[in-house]
Amino acid sequence: MQDLAQRLAGRVQLTTDGYNLYIDAVQEAFGQRIDYAQDQGFGITEVISGDPDPAHISTTFVERQNLTMRMSMRRFTHATNAFSKKAARHAAMVSLHFLNYNFCWVHKTVRMSPAMAAGLDPVLHDVGWIAELIEEALPPSGPRGPYKKRTA
Repeated sequence: MQDLAQRLAGRVQLTTDGYNLYIDAVQEAFGQRIDYAQDQGFGITEVISGDPDPAHISTTFVERQNLTMRMSMRRFTHATNAFSKKAARHAAMVSLHFLNYNFCWVHKTVRMSPAMAAGLDPVLHDVGWIAELIEEALPPSGPRGPYKKRTA
């Protein structure tokens, strides 16, 4: 929650599920600059702080996003070869998934990418664009050193 609070400017509305530990974490991270509610499921909601818009108190979108992520990335399936054993690799793949999902996929409901719908980027990108971003972020490659012989 601290990380999320630092990334957001101004007042926001947040909805979580009914897990009670979120209440203190949200309060500690956001203080009074949040409209916060919990979606308990089965149409039961509870306002925790501020003045959240009742029409937007829902975890439906994030639950759908979680399903899409689990179905799109085998790294979330423990018994596969793709399962991430290192946290850094797992985080990198999640980042790549969300970049692709938000900037390269046309979503049926909005008929464009989420980034286009939000006004963040007027262009629908492709995977080559992601590869270019990665190459730009990498340090320049220098000459490789000699190969070392393995000893048994």
